[in-house]
Amino acid sequence: MFYVYIIRSVNRPDQTYIGFTRDLKQRLLTHNQGRSLHTAKFSPWQIEFYGAFKQEDKALAFERYLKSHSGKAFASKPLL
Repeated sequence: MFYVYIIRSVNRPDQTYIGFTRDLKQRLLTHNQGRSLHTAKFSPWQIEFYGAFKQEDKALAFERYLKSHSGKAFASKPLL
């Protein structure tokens, strides 16, 4: 499976990060260990949302959408 995720900083809730991975648990661990340049200073992180895809191209397209202006607006709204 391929995962698109949104994580939120525990200490700075205004900080979010959108990413793509094949191993969600390992990727979150990488973020929380400070081994990701873009997220190290806002650690620790928690998963806010993730979507699982069977096809890599669909996951990458959804990640690109979430990083776009309209995707950020969509992601900022309560989903449930």
